[in-house]
Order: sequence, then C-alpha cells, then structure tokens
Amino acid sequence: MINPIDLRKGMVIKVDGDLYTVTFSQFVNPGKGSAFVRTKLKNIKKGNVIERTFKSSEKIEDVELDKRSMSYLYREGDHLVMMDKNDYEQFNIPVALLEDILDFIKEEMVFDVFFYENQPVSVSPPTFVELQVTYAEEGVKGDTVGTAWKKVQVETGGEILVPIHIRQGDIIKIDLRDLSFVERVNK
Repeated sequence: MINPIDLRKGMVIKVDGDLYTVTFSQFVNPGKGSAFVRTKLKNIKKGNVIERTFKSSEKIEDVELDKRSMSYLYREGDHLVMMDKNDYEQFNIPVALLEDILDFIKEEMVFDVFFYENQPVSVSPPTFVELQVTYAEEGVKGDTVGTAWKKVQVETGGEILVPIHIRQGDIIKIDLRDLSFVERVNK
C-alpha cells in the first residue's frame, strides 16, 4: 500500500479491482481543508480514462510488476510481436499500450515491458530514437518569420516538426516522451 502523494506518471495501481496506469498526478494543498491528490487514471484493459481524487490519508494498492527487456519484431493486426531478450519467448503486446508513439518505432527497438500475472500491462519505450527523414520540403530562403519549423516524414511513417535546415536523408533524434525533435545526428 502506498500514499497518494507518492503516485507518479506511469505507475500501475489497483483501484476497485481494476488495474490503472497513472497518466496525471497533482498534489493539492488548499488553504482550508485537508490535502488531496488529483489524478487521471487509464484503465489497462478497457482503455477508458477516469479522474479520481484521493485524500492524502488514503492508502492505494500498488501492483508488483515483472519487468522484461523485449525487442520489437513486427506488427500483427492489433498486436505488436515482441521477443524476450533473455529466453527468446515471443509475446503479443496490444497496440493500445503504445498507440501514441506507434508511428516512431522500428524493428529491433528494445522496450521494457511490464507484466502482471503473466499479462502485459505497460510498456516503457526508450527515451530517444534515431530515424532517417524520408520526405522533407525544401526550406524557402528567408522564411524565418516567427518560428522556422516544418513538418517532415521519417522512415517509420511518422510526421514531426523540425527546424527548416533538416533535409531528406538526414538522421534525426526524436524524444519519444513528447514526440519532439532533439537534434540532427551526423553519422
């Protein structure tokens, strides 16, 4: 059991018999009354998001997860096939666990997959990925009014905003936490 104050984004907790991933957590200490924690929780099985407020004196059931390092192999329908790097066992991971970064993952990327009772419940991607730009419009000379950004497409099909000096064929580093451009990688 943990205190609501200790809740962090990405943690998995059990509420009313269901498993939830914490997507947002904010400690609030009003002038009057007792402190509380405002959260947004995503149901792991159903995918719906609920907002829940916990009193700071409540106890929350945390879940002990088994962490495995897995390599992404390929997509098969609504699942991603991943292989455990230790025993080479393959698992079908629901696409919903990675839907926000799906357009930026490539084969053989290594993920930390968390299991509860031998079922995958959470996936932690690497922080950064390096991808080649497959389509980029040429920046117009003098087009620097305001922020000089343009949209490009990378080898996995995803689109991202980059500075106008990035060209087709460049390799760029992308932060998967917020899908933002980090830098051009010279190889």
